[in-house]
Amino acid sequence: MFPGRRKVSKLMAYILRHSPEEFGLRPDVEGFVPLSELVEALKTIYPDVTEEFVREIVARDAKGRYEIQGDRIRARYGHSFPVSLDHEEDTESRFLYHGTPRRNLESILREGLKPMRRQFVHLSTSKSEAIKTGRRHGRDVVLLVIDAECLRKKGLKVYKAGKNVRIVEKVPPECITLEV
Repeated sequence: MFPGRRKVSKLMAYILRHSPEEFGLRPDVEGFVPLSELVEALKTIYPDVTEEFVREIVARDAKGRYEIQGDRIRARYGHSFPVSLDHEEDTESRFLYHGTPRRNLESILREGLKPMRRQFVHLSTSKSEAIKTGRRHGRDVVLLVIDAECLRKKGLKVYKAGKNVRIVEKVPPECITLEV
């Protein structure tokens, strides 16, 4: 029986973003692994996975989580291990958004947004996507508005990591307002 696209995509994200070594993969400095080796790793859990199925997942992914270059694949963002990303800088967005559980609000407004266990802070160009992402961490979500010009004035570059995903090293508290 062929596995569901969502289940395989979640496993791909786990492998490519957090634990390639657990599956015998050795990403290069940019986070790429051979596509054929990823398929073999996926087959340890989902034996019916094919390269074509993985390519379909990448092509249909609404967030642009993955990138294939030739015979290599990587996650475009969300890594918990060091990778060198060559994403295009976003110099146009004026406001970006971040959804977070209300319980985090006090510390965020005091200390700003930090990448925590990842390399970058993830932001969205879409309010609804930011809220949806925040709900993965709790039901009572608040929407933070990030002033991208403020980030740039502080020397922080915003990068296009996915279709609606932007990444930045950190977000100082003075660049954050609460959407009411």
